[in-house]
Amino acid sequence: MMFDLPDSRTLYKALLSRDVSYDGRVYVGVTSTGIFCRLTCPARKPRFENCRFFQTPGDCIDAGFRPCKRCKPLAAAAGEDPTVQALLAALEERPTHRWRERDINALGFDPSTVRRSFRRHFGMTFLEMARQRRLREGFTTLKAGEPVIAAQIEAGFESPSAFRAAFARLTGLAPGSFRSDALLLADWIDTPLGPMIAVSCAHRLHLLEFADRKALPREMMRLAASQAGGIGFGRPAPTDQVALELNGYFAGTSDRFETPLALHGTPFQRAVWDLLRDIPAGETRSYSQIAKDLGRPSATRAVARANGANQLALVVPCHRVLSADGNLTGYGGGLWRKQRLIEIEADLARARGTAA
Repeated sequence: MMFDLPDSRTLYKALLSRDVSYDGRVYVGVTSTGIFCRLTCPARKPRFENCRFFQTPGDCIDAGFRPCKRCKPLAAAAGEDPTVQALLAALEERPTHRWRERDINALGFDPSTVRRSFRRHFGMTFLEMARQRRLREGFTTLKAGEPVIAAQIEAGFESPSAFRAAFARLTGLAPGSFRSDALLLADWIDTPLGPMIAVSCAHRLHLLEFADRKALPREMMRLAASQAGGIGFGRPAPTDQVALELNGYFAGTSDRFETPLALHGTPFQRAVWDLLRDIPAGETRSYSQIAKDLGRPSATRAVARANGANQLALVVPCHRVLSADGNLTGYGGGLWRKQRLIEIEADLARARGTAA
């Protein structure tokens, strides 16, 4: 049963104390290892800044984490369901196999029953879980600079077209469309709240998004179409700079982002984004307040749309905008992440006030 997650500090205390009341209700993904665990896991506890909390194992897998071999969160979530336990064991034996319904039939299970069981236990089907496992291997290979064929093989895709299609569904671009002579270069930046994709030219940062943002494929396609040379893999100076600034931000030592930006938007959108950058860390605004500051008090919905169109997460802090009643709303990176960013900035503002 789903419930509203407590704040991250409360969940971290539960992790440290191995609070059994959260077992099966909350899971922790550890960004430094790429592994997710039950809160009762006996392993050495990670640092707070390396923890992300989720409600289901499926959410953990979607965010790119793999299950801990010590506390076995998938097996625990499956309970005593023999069908689920058997298929999890089969997946562990053949993690890069391209599983199909006929494979499930061959193991003596009914695909429709398996589908319902996995959705009930994990929030995703067995085939979705297997696909995510394979894609993770492929992305890791591409990130290391290996050719597409190596990534395809590592991910266990027999067909190049199937790997290209799966890659494109997540990033908006086929792996082979990343060009070596492109002026815009994409790279991955690991953060305590999950990996981000940065796209920069030699002079400016054009895009910075969490890798699991649903709008990312559309944004990447639009950006690639706007440049004659498309997008390639690489890390220009603006990406290096924003990576360093993100390190300082998550370490709680700085909230300053001075990386030169390329703002792709209408004049109205750019005006909204300029106001967002003026909101101090540790403070929030409502959409209606932003509209009034623009001199257009009736443009609250337009402000909300401009906020959602921002493709420079954190450096243009759209997470600092709340609904009129103060509730979290409308963050493409996920409300759990918006809450965590606000908590980080509140801590930073308090530390800055104490130092002053």
